[in-house]
Amino acid sequence: MARLLVIGAGGYGRAVAELVLVDGKHTLVGFVDDRWPDLAPVGGVPVVGRVADLASLRLMADAVVPAIGDNVARRRACESAVEAGFGCVSLVHPRAIVSSSAMIGSGVTIMAGSVVATEARVDEGAIVNAGALLDHHAHVGAYGHLGAGSSMGGGSVLEPGAKLAAGQALQPGQRLCVGEMQNPPRI
Repeated sequence: MARLLVIGAGGYGRAVAELVLVDGKHTLVGFVDDRWPDLAPVGGVPVVGRVADLASLRLMADAVVPAIGDNVARRRACESAVEAGFGCVSLVHPRAIVSSSAMIGSGVTIMAGSVVATEARVDEGAIVNAGALLDHHAHVGAYGHLGAGSSMGGGSVLEPGAKLAAGQALQPGQRLCVGEMQNPPRI
């Protein structure tokens, strides 16, 4: 099993660490978080350094998984990890449904209850949070963030670095760019 560091020890980092344990394909050896050394171990797993320390942590692990909700910070952390010689792994929760024709980039996390449908695409470093839905041919750009319970209609696009908030939806063919806000649905 590959030894894995989770970058980020906050709420999302803890959820990703749980995914690592459920998935069983990697051994979780530690967290990297810029609040180190002020953080206590998380579930018995130590926080071993900051993002800037990744090069010195290279012998400790084989790969990293980014688990930072902020898209810009997640991208910077992934770039630092690659510069330090780490691979960025993608994790798919065993209770997610991912079509065999879907395309998943490196450093992607797909959480429980998510559906990634026919020929959908999730680019590097993106988050598909719990219960999110990507219909056929939907595309999440690099370091995009699809919030919990959100949905993307067929052929819709979440531009690189953009975020679709929890519970929000893109209609078929609709595009969301960085800095744009989805209007909440009217009930």
